[in-house]
Amino acid sequence: MKRILLTASLVALTAVPAFAARDQIRIVGSSTVYPFTTAVAEQFGKASGMKTPVVESTGTGGGMKLFCAGVGEDTPDFTNASRTIKKSEFDDCVKNGVTEVVEIKVGFDGLSVAQSKEAPEAALTKQQLFQALAKNIPDKDGKLIPNPNKNWSDIDPSLPNVKIEVLGPPPTSGTRDSFAELVMEAGALKYPSLADLKKADAKAFEAVWKSIREDGAYVEAGENDNLIVQKLQANPTALGIFGYSFVEQNGNAIKDIAIDGVKATYESIADGSYKVSRPLFIYVKKQHVDQIPGMKEFIAEYVSDKALGEDGYLSEKGLVTLPGEQAEKTRAIATSLEPLSGDTLK
Repeated sequence: MKRILLTASLVALTAVPAFAARDQIRIVGSSTVYPFTTAVAEQFGKASGMKTPVVESTGTGGGMKLFCAGVGEDTPDFTNASRTIKKSEFDDCVKNGVTEVVEIKVGFDGLSVAQSKEAPEAALTKQQLFQALAKNIPDKDGKLIPNPNKNWSDIDPSLPNVKIEVLGPPPTSGTRDSFAELVMEAGALKYPSLADLKKADAKAFEAVWKSIREDGAYVEAGENDNLIVQKLQANPTALGIFGYSFVEQNGNAIKDIAIDGVKATYESIADGSYKVSRPLFIYVKKQHVDQIPGMKEFIAEYVSDKALGEDGYLSEKGLVTLPGEQAEKTRAIATSLEPLSGDTLK
């Protein structure tokens, strides 16, 4: 009997992930949220006396993959995200034992289409961006054809007669997902034939606006936004896709262009007049909270008024902070650490 109990105890012990070897918080995820989380990590390290968390920029999709890989010291404690977690990612989490995921909204960011500071002022519509970047577009009869537009002037004679070249993030990036939903889908719906397609076959319509050109007009530039800046400086006729906060922080080198007549600013994102904006999140692995030192304190620092307040240090970094009621809701979730339910995800 003693042998049976001893064996059962050993099995139970081996089922519990070992955390003792790690005394430093590990964070992965979105390149857009990265500078904000890094600022909080640095402040946390100074104020708490604990080790400054390690923050890696892996992209939202890459971060979710690492975060959902399992529970234990070799997996991240948090992941940054520039979109909500997908149902498929949540299901992967659960399958791998990550059964308590907490979602904390930390603010808003606009998506900017930017160019070199030295380039002439420009403006585009969502429909023009769809016409420039979609793999297939409708012809004059509404039939889908491979995108024939080589220069911007092919789309509209009033646009520059220069090659279409847009540098942007890869499919693993939340910025890419947000750009597709906020710009490409909205641009596609300007075509009556595609609006009808959405009603008739939503999946076929989704395939149209999600499919980006692969003929060189759209250049996947990885998760390194600084590399895109260097390329824009070398080629002033090219455009790049960034989070607004990054453009704000690099205003000496790049500038955003107006989309549908509105430029991305703190005020236009906060008041909703700039339509190409999105919420930003951090996700917490609750099963790590009582195992990895400092997680509760790090969360408290992140949602504190000195960080997330209207005049907090994250707003100075370019984060569009949450309005009053949303800020209070975020702080309530951060205190309770109530896990997400997968029922509301898609």
